[in-house]
Amino acid sequence: MRILIVKVSSLGDIIHTLPAVTDAAHARKDVVFDWVVEENFIEVPGWHRAVDKVIPVSLRRWRRNLLKTLRDRELREFRRRLRSEHYDLVIDAQGLVKSGIISRMSKGLTIGLSNQTAREPLSSLFYNRSYPVPWGDHAVERVRQLFARTLNYRYGEQVDYGIDLSRIGEELAPPGTGPVLFLHGTTWETKQWPDAYWRRLGELAVAAGYRILLPWGDERERRRAESIANGSDQVTVLASQSLTGIARHMLKASGMIAVDTGLGHLAAALGKPALTLYGATSPELTGTFGRQQLHLASDLQCAPCMKKACAYEGPALFDELPTGPLKVQPPCFATHKPEQVWHRFEQLVAG
Repeated sequence: MRILIVKVSSLGDIIHTLPAVTDAAHARKDVVFDWVVEENFIEVPGWHRAVDKVIPVSLRRWRRNLLKTLRDRELREFRRRLRSEHYDLVIDAQGLVKSGIISRMSKGLTIGLSNQTAREPLSSLFYNRSYPVPWGDHAVERVRQLFARTLNYRYGEQVDYGIDLSRIGEELAPPGTGPVLFLHGTTWETKQWPDAYWRRLGELAVAAGYRILLPWGDERERRRAESIANGSDQVTVLASQSLTGIARHMLKASGMIAVDTGLGHLAAALGKPALTLYGATSPELTGTFGRQQLHLASDLQCAPCMKKACAYEGPALFDELPTGPLKVQPPCFATHKPEQVWHRFEQLVAG
C-alpha cells in the first residue's frame, strides 16, 4: 500500500506528523509513504525510515511571483510529478484549503479532517472521506488519531518520531556532554525572549562550564545571534546551516533552550533535553512533545494571548540585571528570568 501525505508546513507541524507515520508503519507492514512538503523543509520527511519519496512544493515562493511560476511551467511540472503515481490513499494531515487542493490534484482516495475539526473547514470539500478529531488534544495526538482511523488500527501511548539517525549522518551523544544550543529565532515578536536575557543566560551557562551554539535562519536572526554572543569566545554563532546540519549539532549537544519555534520541535523529535519558553503562546495544544521536554509558561494575567503584536496595557515591568535595569518586552517574559531558566535547565539535564 502506497500512501501520500500532504503536510506542507510549518516545521513544527511537519514534525508533529512523524509519530503517526511510525504508528502506521508498525500497524501495517505493507505501507510505504510519499510526502508533499514545502521545499524549505524537504529534508525532514526523508529522515523517517518509512518515507520513500519526498515531493517538494514551493507555494511560498510561487505566491511571491505567480506570473514567473506560470511562465516557467514549474507548477505544471509539480502537478505532473504529483500525478505520476496512483496512491491507495492520500491523507491531508494539515486541514487547510491549500493542502486540500494539493490532495485533490493527486491520484487517489483523499482523506482529511471533518469540517468541524479542520483548521480551515472548507478544506473538507476536497476529501472523499473525512474524520472528526477532538480539538482539545495535542497536535501530535490529533494526527495520530487521523491516521489510525483512516487505516483502522490502534496505537499505544509511546511516541516514536521514527527518525533514522543514519539518514542525518550523526549518532546520539551521551547525555550531559557537548554544548548547549540557544534556539532564539522565531517569527512572532511576542515569542522573542529579550536579547539581554539571552546574554545573561549565556553568562550563566559559560560559568557552569558549557559552550554555547547559536543557529540562525535569516539576516535578522544572525544579527540577534551576534548580539547574544556579545564577543564571548565561549559563544559561537554558527555558519548558515541546513536543517540536517542543525540536527547534527543537536545530536552532539547537552540540550537546548528555546523559544516557541520549529527548531524546538526538532529537538523533541531527536529525543534531546529541551526547555522551551512560552509567553504569548501556550504549550498545551502545540508545545514540544516527547521525552525530556520542559515547558515554562508565563503566568502574566494576559498570557497566553496568542497574538503576534503585544496588547499589554498594564504598568511597565522591569528586571535588574548585572548590566543595569531592563524593561522587559514583551512583558509576559518577565516571569522567565535567566537565573530561573538556567536552574530549571540544569535540573532537566541532570534528571
